[in-house]
Amino acid sequence: MRKQTFSRLAFAALAPLAFSIAAPSSGAKPAGTLSKLPALGVDANHVTVSGLSSGGFMAAQFSVIHSSKVSGVGIVAGGPYGCGLLGLTVVQTCMTGSPSGSGARLAAQINEMSGLIDPLANVKGQRVYLFRGASDTVVGQGALDALRDFYKGVGVPTENLQYLASFPAEHAFLSLTARSTCAYLGGPYVNHCGADGTVGGLPRYDQPGAILTKVLGGTITPPATKLSSTPQAFPQSPYLSPLSAMATTGYIYVPKPCSTAGANCRIHVVFHGCEQAAAYTGDAVYGQLGYNAWADTNRVVVLYPQVEKSTLSGNPMGCWDWWGYTGAFATRYGPQTQSVQAMIDQLAQTGS
Repeated sequence: MRKQTFSRLAFAALAPLAFSIAAPSSGAKPAGTLSKLPALGVDANHVTVSGLSSGGFMAAQFSVIHSSKVSGVGIVAGGPYGCGLLGLTVVQTCMTGSPSGSGARLAAQINEMSGLIDPLANVKGQRVYLFRGASDTVVGQGALDALRDFYKGVGVPTENLQYLASFPAEHAFLSLTARSTCAYLGGPYVNHCGADGTVGGLPRYDQPGAILTKVLGGTITPPATKLSSTPQAFPQSPYLSPLSAMATTGYIYVPKPCSTAGANCRIHVVFHGCEQAAAYTGDAVYGQLGYNAWADTNRVVVLYPQVEKSTLSGNPMGCWDWWGYTGAFATRYGPQTQSVQAMIDQLAQTGS
């Protein structure tokens, strides 16, 4: 996602809320590795998802594919459903050109008729957060506009659709505690930016809080100042479909009130961007970004699935699949979609 690697990315890989800068004491490094994902009885019928860049494309895909179960989606510098169906030949158009929102809707309608995704009518009830920094040099304005047009076209009402494009931010998640400034482009792709839409303004913009406020709906509780738990690693392998090209280890944050079966907590899935998996950025996303503090006070389990780099599979930058390197990526049979859904299904179990 660096400027000097943009051509590689295009060809081969690929309501603002303001709070004080004070961050919760996170103990961000994972406390240990779980032997498997716990059976917590999470609410698998009101899943919310979000992601950056390829993770934004993946969040859009997942929320359309499983629209009967996904109630909210946050997309940061991503693009519309099915944009990469023609493969590498359209990757650059999807990222920096003028992809079509109506074309995305048509692709979804075709897959709906074939039973490859849930009924599109469900998408109308989703709460949607769309964001692209005005200084983003990786993903263009056309991608965000196509997303907006797609959601409007399928009937998402104006009050459920948040569209933010004026922040002078580069290609990154925005966090209260990030060291990198608003205009920085590079790892770990987590920057800080003024909540007033300026580079140096204070207080800083809390993007995880803004996303969760939008996608969860209703009134949510302010974030914890001290976390009740710590992020934990878990083996992804038991849940992975063949050809998923996902990493062996994922991460999860389970607030203490959600740690026992029957707590009936919500679940939010965060899809990292290219070159942003924990193997390359440490705990910048799963531990430091800011989702966990909000999850702690709002009874939300946060799942951080991981993709690994693989030149052999055509994914040298560790991106989520939105152009076909794993196969039928835009359907319920896509290996990565199946794998993440298997993780959610395990967390939704109530037995041991």
